[in-house]
Amino acid sequence: MTVKKVRVGDFEIGGGALTIIGGPCVIESEDVCFEVAGEMKDLCSKHGLNYVFKSSFEKDNRSKATSYVGPGLERGLEILAAVREKTGVPVLSDVHCRVQVKAAAEVLDIIQIPAYLSQQTELALAVGRTGKPVNVKKGQFVAPEDMSGVVSKIRETGNEQVILTERGSCFGYRRLVVDMRSLPIMRSLGCPVIFDVTHAIRIYGYPSSDPRGGEPEYVPYLARAGTACGVDGLFLETHPCPSDAKCDAVSMYPLADMDGLLRQIADIDRVVRS
Repeated sequence: MTVKKVRVGDFEIGGGALTIIGGPCVIESEDVCFEVAGEMKDLCSKHGLNYVFKSSFEKDNRSKATSYVGPGLERGLEILAAVREKTGVPVLSDVHCRVQVKAAAEVLDIIQIPAYLSQQTELALAVGRTGKPVNVKKGQFVAPEDMSGVVSKIRETGNEQVILTERGSCFGYRRLVVDMRSLPIMRSLGCPVIFDVTHAIRIYGYPSSDPRGGEPEYVPYLARAGTACGVDGLFLETHPCPSDAKCDAVSMYPLADMDGLLRQIADIDRVVRS
């Protein structure tokens, strides 16, 4: 099946250069968002990569009720709108329920459905009806070929702008296992495919600030492997100082190390596409 390109801003995902989706896991402040978005925009431009800024206005899947969840829908969308206005880059965030969809669609360039909610029919339909590009993260409990279900739900609304993201399987056993075959399998559904590298190295069951909760040293290996598989983009959460981050501190890749990683990724991508 031919992959249906998804237009975002002035570029297409699935239509050429690799796209990087990245930013701090959750919105902490305008300053952090502006710093990451500006630096990543410059680095991606330097290496010939497309860029989408990602940060969550709300994280509804934290391990503790007292964990930081973000500034919330209204303030979070204000910050994301400011990021887009100041830097000129497209913005992405996730929605967790139907009541968030309308407001999110007024600001976001891509609306994301989290992995936990990838099988929720009414949420998929509500997001699809916005007409906005939709990024659906594959549930850790879903076979790659079975993502055809959520794709068909969104397309039933008339929205053909569907992107799928792989983040690994076997949730419930702490470590996620990435089967690289899932990347071309999901691409065969006619959608551009993104590989979520930084969530794939999380070890669940531990707080995201606990050193046992992730293996960031494997980010470069997985990023290079996914790029070599011919994915359309990589999901790389990043932060100026990951140890100080309020969410996913142990798995985000340091902003200072992104230049070298993106250079390697760009080199591999050029070989794959040649």
